[in-house]
Formats: sequence, C-alpha cells, structure tokens
Amino acid sequence: MNGYAQLVVEGDNTLVKIMPPDEGGKKQDVASLTEYLERNQLNEYSVKELSVLCEKSDGVTTSKVGPAPFRPYDEQIDLNVSIDKMLVFCRFFPPSEGGTMLDEGKIIEHLRQNKVVYGVDQEALNRFLANHEYNRDIVIAKGQPARQGKDGKIEYFFNTSLSTKPKKNEDGTVNYHELNTVSIVQKGQCLARRIPADMGDIGTDVFGAEVKPHQVKEAKLSFGNNITLSDDENEIFSDVTGHATLTQDKVFVSDILDIPADVDTSTGDITYEGSVLVHGNVKSGFKVQAKGDVVVEGVVEGAIVVSEGQIVIKRGIHGVNKGVLDAKGNVLCKFIENARVISGGYIETEGILHSKVSATTNIIVHGKKAMIAGGVVRAGNMVEVDTLGSEMGAATAVEVGVDPKKKARFMEVSDAIKAKRKEVDSIKPILQNFSEKMAAGVQIPEDKMQYVQKLSMAFKGLQGELKALNEEYEMLNKEIMTGKDAKVKVTKDVFPGVTIAISDVSLTTKTNRSFCQFVREGGAVTVKNL
Repeated sequence: MNGYAQLVVEGDNTLVKIMPPDEGGKKQDVASLTEYLERNQLNEYSVKELSVLCEKSDGVTTSKVGPAPFRPYDEQIDLNVSIDKMLVFCRFFPPSEGGTMLDEGKIIEHLRQNKVVYGVDQEALNRFLANHEYNRDIVIAKGQPARQGKDGKIEYFFNTSLSTKPKKNEDGTVNYHELNTVSIVQKGQCLARRIPADMGDIGTDVFGAEVKPHQVKEAKLSFGNNITLSDDENEIFSDVTGHATLTQDKVFVSDILDIPADVDTSTGDITYEGSVLVHGNVKSGFKVQAKGDVVVEGVVEGAIVVSEGQIVIKRGIHGVNKGVLDAKGNVLCKFIENARVISGGYIETEGILHSKVSATTNIIVHGKKAMIAGGVVRAGNMVEVDTLGSEMGAATAVEVGVDPKKKARFMEVSDAIKAKRKEVDSIKPILQNFSEKMAAGVQIPEDKMQYVQKLSMAFKGLQGELKALNEEYEMLNKEIMTGKDAKVKVTKDVFPGVTIAISDVSLTTKTNRSFCQFVREGGAVTVKNL
C-alpha cells in the first residue's frame, strides 16, 4: 500500500502525520497533500515542513496545518472522470481520529451526485471497502465503449492486378511470351460478391449517455454489359466466356477477338468492344481499336493501335513516323522505333529510338542494348534507362515530373490565354471610344448602337472565358510545380547533348557520365551517383 496523510486533532489544532508505505508502495507526495489540505480549508502549513514530513513518513511526527474542526474529519473521496467519459477514478483519504468511514451506500450516493450512473465496478468497490487503501487512484466505474463497425467491401473472384510486370530473363531482357495481361472468366462464373457493412454496436459512457460508433459506408457493385446481378443484389455473374477487368471499381466482361494472322487487307481495320489478340503483325496503314486490351504477337508497322486497356507488342513497333500506340493502361513493347507511344500507366521496353513517348507514371528501358536515343520521352514520375543519348549526338529530350497529358493541356491553355487576351485588347478601345462619345452626348445611329451592344456582350463573354482559362492555368501550374521529386535514372551511360527537364527546370548534358541519376534540387537539375 502507498503511504498516506492522516489528520489528527489535538486541542485547538489540526495536525497532519504521514503514514509510511508498505514495501513497494509510494510515499505521500507534497502536491496532492497540499491539495487535500486546501480542500478542507487547512492552510496554516509550511510547504518545506510538509516536504520533510513526507520524506520522513514515520507515522509519528506531526505538523500543524490549521485550527481544530467543529467535528472530526470523515473519510473522504476525490472523483475524476476521463476525457472520453469512459472511466471514473476515485482517490480516498482517511478519517481523522473519531471520524466515520465511508460505506458502499455513501460511495454510490457520491457517484450519483456526480451523475455517474453506469458501469460501477462492484469488485473494485468491494476491494476498497475490505482494505481502505489510500493515496491511490482506483477505477471505480467503466463505460462500455462502442464497438466500431467496418465499411462494406467487394470481394472479387478474378485477377484484378492486370498491371503485373513481365518476367525478366537472366540476361536482363523481358520475357514477352509469358505475360499475365488478361483475366479469363467462364460463362456463369461469379465475378464479385458484396459484403455488407458492419454497423457496429452503440456503447454507454459512465453518465449513461449513448456512445455511437463511427459511420460506415456500404459498398456497391458496379458493372457493365455481359454481367447478371443476383436476386439479392449481392453477387454478379458473367454472361459470357471472355475476360474480366476492373476499371475504377467497375467490373467489365468482354469476349476476346482472336485474329489468327495479320491485320491487313484480309481483315480491314479492327474495331472491337472487348480485347483483341493478333497472332501476326499489324500492317502499315491499318488500325486496331479496342475497348479492352490489345496483344500483338508480331510487329506493328506504320499502323495505329488504340486501347482502353493495356497494349502488348511482343516484337516491337517500326513506326516509320506513322505508327501510334495509344493505351489508357500500360504499354509493354519489345522496342519502339520512329513511332508515337502514349500510356495512361507505365511503359516497359528494350529500346526507344527517334520516337515521341509519354507515360503517366514510369518509363523503364532495360535489356541487352537498351537505350533512349533521339526524340522526346516524357513520364510523370520516373524514366529509368541503361543508356541515354548516343555517340552520334542525336537530339534527345527526357521530361519528368508531370503527367504528359496535363503538360500538353498546360501549353494549350497558355496559348488560348494569349489568343483571348489579344481579342480582348482589340475590342476594349472600340468600346471605350463609343463610351466616351455617349458621355459627350454624341448621337449614335441605331445600327451602330446594336453593333456596340453585340460587341459588349462578346467582350463580357471573352472576359468570362479568360477568367476560367486563368484559373485552369494556375491549377495546372501548381501541379507541374509539385513534380519536383521525379527523377531520371541511368544505369549505364549518358552521352552529351541530352536535355533533361524535371518539372519546370532543365539541364543539357555536356560530358559523358555513368551510373547516375538526375534530380531537382534548389531550383535546378543536379546529377548524383547511383
């Protein structure tokens, strides 16, 4: 047990003596002692004397603290409630000689007077009444916490991770023959199940008030064509044998169009609602457009391939400055030469030559002779390549730090602002001239007045458009400025004459470097060793 203070009445004075703690217990501290004395209006004490008395704790030595009371001091209780109203702490103080002890009824009544009506711990109360331990906080009541619920969720029964990168061979090249790019499903297969939200349970604090759990959200099954919803609206099933994809939490199922040979004069252009698998090549001048993924086992020549999913070209693209790969998802291509490639995800290839290539996230170029030489390469986060530039000094530009589509839009908005301002500046003096004439009392002909009114309305419209463009410009500019953590990694060599831009700053390499990375620091592009 802890040591504690006991009041003693002798004659006209109230004294205090400090009882020693049991082995392992704490001594009486001065701060809580003075608080106890002040609460009983006993203020004729010396803090220094009390400090010595607490340290001594012999149960014999006393110190005067005030006059004698009209009646002895009874056992007292000090009550504190936790901030969350879930715990009640009680600290008891002993009676003076001749004072009365608290019983269960008095303690319960004290709790009720302090509005504590729930969760009284009977075992803790019984232990105190058996031992009357003082100068120690006892948890006398506990509230019932609310049981927190869980949001509803959707459980999927097909492969939703279709951005899995291809396996690497021992020599560092990419294995384009074993790609996990399509999630095949069978007719009647359960695609997803909705698990309802757990609402949780209401709790009660020590004052008897309800404690509500946090709000939870119900999950909703979202799906496209070729899918059936169960009667209880908790499961969805595929109506066809095909492939399933998950796009922005919405499930799609499509058949796969299988082209056994080339896309050429024998097939014409291909436009399909699902995925397309081409076992041969896509010949120059033709187009493949799909709502799902596009996989080409051979080569894409000067052709156009557009996909709302991923594009996989196993033997690369010879674009002859006409070829285009445009995917909302990732692009996996053996090599890219004289082509334009756009990816809404990442791009992985073994070489980029004299091409315009852009990816929302990363561009990775690794392999036996992996390099970027000539053209412009843009990525939102990172470009990683073995060799950057060439000994021949082909003009090569690498830009990172902002989504290429947003940067292109930024340039469009900038040009549009200049054009609108030019229109505004051409109209403003005309309106000002007419305004001055009207102020001077000059009679304006009816036809010219109508012209001025139309011009005035056009002027207001242009101002509104200019305001919207300026707001979009500022928003895009902020996004471009936040791309300062992007980088360019070169795992082998970088040659002179390569321009590297990170966000809004750039650098052109002057010398050969090896095993380095380019980052943005202090408003400039700097080079660091890997």
